[in-house]
Amino acid sequence: MNDAPEPSWRKAAEAHKRAMPMQRLLGNGLDHADATALYAAVDAGTPWPEAASALGEANARRGRAALAAGHRHSALGWLRRASACYRFGQVPLGDADPRKRAMYRELIDAYAAAGALLDPPLEHVTLPHRTGTMSAWLHRPAGVTRPPTVLLFGGFDGWREEYDTAARELVARGMAVLLLDGPGQGETRLFGRLHMDAHDPDDVCAALSAFVTHAREHPLLGEKVGIWGNSFGGYLAARTAARDPRIAAACVNGGTDRPAEILDRYPRFAAKVQLLYGTDDPGPAVEALRRLRLTPALLTHLTCPLLVLHGTPDRIFLIDSARRLHDHARSPDRTFLEWPDGDHCLYNHTYEKHTAVGDWFAEHLTPGG
Repeated sequence: MNDAPEPSWRKAAEAHKRAMPMQRLLGNGLDHADATALYAAVDAGTPWPEAASALGEANARRGRAALAAGHRHSALGWLRRASACYRFGQVPLGDADPRKRAMYRELIDAYAAAGALLDPPLEHVTLPHRTGTMSAWLHRPAGVTRPPTVLLFGGFDGWREEYDTAARELVARGMAVLLLDGPGQGETRLFGRLHMDAHDPDDVCAALSAFVTHAREHPLLGEKVGIWGNSFGGYLAARTAARDPRIAAACVNGGTDRPAEILDRYPRFAAKVQLLYGTDDPGPAVEALRRLRLTPALLTHLTCPLLVLHGTPDRIFLIDSARRLHDHARSPDRTFLEWPDGDHCLYNHTYEKHTAVGDWFAEHLTPGG
């Protein structure tokens, strides 16, 4: 019998694969060949960030070569895949690790290069908030005059480019998308130096509402604005919709009325909460998260059309939490969709999820549905 302890690199590999299972990788933009190669590399002992970075570099080279040869569509695909590799590669790295910002800059550059090939091209949006800046990508549909806009964002991990596939489904239905990083997320955190405010639960609502203002004042966009938040972002979307009557429709995917419930089951998740709030001590961040609740009184102000999606076995946020959010909202137009085998954020039903949400927003935001 071999009683030797498991090598630390193997433990790290298994932990990364649990955090980023195959369905999440594939559902959020990683090519199947890249996902398979990434798993094989980390199983063989290559650290996750290095393995993903090498795949990203290879895809970026293919993209540049395709563009040089005049194959724009192929270049678009390769550059999107490069950005996805960099995005998943940087996740395990701490904010203090210089490799994280370097890899995140590579994912931004690859995503921007892909976006420049679109018609119309992507617009990089930067908005001031408090002492920092927030960033977003504006996707617009071709041939649509003043389309409605959907704010789209994630949660604790908060890497907006992870929702590129979802954004494309909305654009295909005639809507613009502000794919954004709020305070404590992605580019806004790493380069905009902006975190969530531990003392004001509604500061993040003010931040997201700034994107509502930007969309409504943009000369190429219409006045109708929807909001779609995923995971912890679902909580943020519901809270912002309750605070901002300009929001015309709200979608909550994998959300909750009490984000701190995750710490009841996964106390080590405090490290991610700490990153959101930008504190050296997890204590204040955890206390700030515990103060975040969508009370029945607050949800009486959520009156716009509401769509809630959740997987029955989800253990990040329990389905009962999503049901309370849905049931206490005062919107006369409420829909609750449940998947009996759905994982967190329904990564294992990506296309079905995206079509359901895309069609719902089209029905509620576009003329004639």
